[in-house]
Amino acid sequence: MQSRPQRLAAALALACATLTGTFAGSAHAAMNFCAAPALQSSERTNSDPGVKALVAEVLTHVNDTPRPLPRLHTEGTLPHEGIYDQSDEAAKELDLMRNAALAWRATSDERFLKLVDRFLLAWVTTYKPSFNPIDETRFEGLILAYDMTASALPVKTRNATMQFLNSFATGYIAQIDAQPRPLKGNFANNWQSHRVKLIAMIAFTLDNRKMIATAQRLFVEHLGDNVAPDGSTLDFTERDALHYVTYDLQPLVTAALAARRHNRNWLTERAANGATLAGALDWLTPYALGQKTHEEFVHSNVPFDAKRREAGLPGYTGQWDPKNAAELFHLAARLDGRFAPVALKLAPTPPAWLAVCLPLPAR
Repeated sequence: MQSRPQRLAAALALACATLTGTFAGSAHAAMNFCAAPALQSSERTNSDPGVKALVAEVLTHVNDTPRPLPRLHTEGTLPHEGIYDQSDEAAKELDLMRNAALAWRATSDERFLKLVDRFLLAWVTTYKPSFNPIDETRFEGLILAYDMTASALPVKTRNATMQFLNSFATGYIAQIDAQPRPLKGNFANNWQSHRVKLIAMIAFTLDNRKMIATAQRLFVEHLGDNVAPDGSTLDFTERDALHYVTYDLQPLVTAALAARRHNRNWLTERAANGATLAGALDWLTPYALGQKTHEEFVHSNVPFDAKRREAGLPGYTGQWDPKNAAELFHLAARLDGRFAPVALKLAPTPPAWLAVCLPLPAR
């Protein structure tokens, strides 16, 4: 049985399809990751401050011109090295697309839809995937933007985006399936979490049944490779840092949220070794609540961690700050309400985009 937000989201999607003269089938976007319904005129005036803040922020960009890059690269580099700064700045446009789609969903203001259309088309016709998941993880913003607007986009933008996303996901799948088993190295650590997230989000957005089955297979395989039966992660062993536990789990929670919109419960999916995503979140919870503490990166065996510490980047020395897991637990609270108290202790309000996208914690 669907919850009220799910029913509202379904009704909204149908209304959008009717108004634009298109059908959900031709739009090839079926995930509806964001459950937030459109606001009525009377609701907009008294809407949540997070909604108002997000809409106000996007309004400052409605006339922006997209500046896509053919490649992003930040992995393994420090600020001001290589194209780190240019990549970081350009990736903000991926977040902007997501926020503009949410603003359009909330207000029906066509200016926001036009922004999404303009930026989507520019990016999907310029960017050349490198299949480095650390460089490309922020493409989740582009995926969510398409997911929310597909039925209302011009055919040219919709078709170009569908082609881009399909190539993006199939490229990652081919890369993973070419590896010998058991998966090792960055095909078992946090890199794989980000690959699985991108594949899963695209699979559910495109409603590609074969790709969905592949995403679920890779998700469960990765749990077994990365998460121990006690909930600890490979990245914690390698990096001696809760920073990387959070970085490992957040993309998996995002993938599980995409699956949940299709009535699949990946939170409790169990790997061959007995590991679950729920168990990994439970393992991190005492640290998030401050019941346990951890000195970060003391025994990391990755040279780049020492390089970042020596460069003075925050978070690479000293005790882990639980607030760094706030967004992770706010996302997890949308999967299971028992994580809501943890999230609220870390941050009284979720990030603005999440407050608009999934306004209610899971019940």
